Amino acid sequence: MTTIRKRAKDQLPTVLLTLLSIVQALALELLWTQVTGSTYLFTLDWTALLTWVQTATTFLGIIVIWLVYASTAMRFRWVPSTSDSIYPFVIGLLEFILIETHVPQYFGLWFICMAIIFALMTWVSHTKMRRARQDGENDEFFSQFAPATIRDFYPVFRIVVALLAAGTYVQVSGDRGVIALLAALGTSGMLVWQLITTARFWEMSVAKIESESG
Repeated sequence: MTTIRKRAKDQLPTVLLTLLSIVQALALELLWTQVTGSTYLFTLDWTALLTWVQTATTFLGIIVIWLVYASTAMRFRWVPSTSDSIYPFVIGLLEFILIETHVPQYFGLWFICMAIIFALMTWVSHTKMRRARQDGENDEFFSQFAPATIRDFYPVFRIVVALLAAGTYVQVSGDRGVIALLAALGTSGMLVWQLITTARFWEMSVAKIESESG
């Protein structure tokens, strides 16, 4: 059984990243098709501006999902479960739905879908980190940090609630003005913050390895 566990842990990063890369490639292809097939994007009006911000934010979200998955799989080892192979499909399906809402009448639903994806990615990331903490091979890193508590997720709760509120307001009111634009820009800023946080987390891990090997 020990041999099987070791084999599974050794193969997990390759299998996981291969699966996710296929899903992300399909999402990017769908996003590109959506952009090239929407003629109103190439007109100088407010709707085009909103949709371009929406598209750029979606693209940024795809990058963040890949970075979170890749950095976790490359840094830590854990015994995989069936859910590790299921989550990429669920996330991919939500990404496809997110991209399909790239039409003016569904702008509010786009915010709601983004909230669901952000909440799910937080859950997936936390689940993987919790299982990695339980594996002794990762003690070198996790010995420096206490386990996450509910207070650590307060920022995530606020972001999800804000996205849901923005989506509900925009969808019900039909607002496509300044408030909708500010909400979209805020979502983009949140993803940039997530990107920077993930990059710093990666650099911190690598710096520790380099310092100890030196």
